[in-house]
Amino acid sequence: MLFLGSICRGQQGLGSRWREQEEASSVSPPGSRSLAATRMAKQKRKVIEVTEKKKKKLKAAAEEVPGAPAAPPGAGEAPAQGAAVLGALSSEERRVLERKLKKERKKEERKRLREAGVAMAQSSLARRSGAQLALDYLCGWAQKRENWRFQKTRQTWLLLHMYDCDEVPDEHFPALLAYLEGLRGRARELTVQKAEALMRELDEEGPGADPRLLEKTQRIRQVLQLLS
Repeated sequence: MLFLGSICRGQQGLGSRWREQEEASSVSPPGSRSLAATRMAKQKRKVIEVTEKKKKKLKAAAEEVPGAPAAPPGAGEAPAQGAAVLGALSSEERRVLERKLKKERKKEERKRLREAGVAMAQSSLARRSGAQLALDYLCGWAQKRENWRFQKTRQTWLLLHMYDCDEVPDEHFPALLAYLEGLRGRARELTVQKAEALMRELDEEGPGADPRLLEKTQRIRQVLQLLS
């Protein structure tokens, strides 16, 4: 009996120690709850930051969408962001945005056409100005104006265009012939060589019935007779 009683007391002691160990293992160590709370707070802040970044990207994409046609296709991530914004809009908002984009494209196209028209007009004006300046230079020489001065640029233009009746009208050609009579040196030689080369080309091709070619041929002959 004494032996059995000691065995029972031993088993009871072991059982109490096992329960104490289990209770000790189930109890969280000091500071573990505060660490878990800190981790949860960090994860929450990270989620908030990611959400804010996404909102900012969507807002920036919405602001950049009206100017999207001016950017080259595939530049950056604007197309993907624009598609994401359009997908997030309702059908009515999408229609409003599309109308706005269409107006912006038309406005840009009109502006581009206006700029192209202005550039063409300026180029045409520059060409007319060059011709007018050269003819004014010739008239100043013919009228023996006191303020007339030799200008190689104007003379070069006259020598290049003197066979074109559109550039040098008939009423100015007699004054040009008188001007050519005063050519000296290399300028005279080059003018004669060019006239002879043009005359050979016209003789080979034949002017035919084209009045412009006939007028050009007549002018070349007059220059050759004057300078040869």
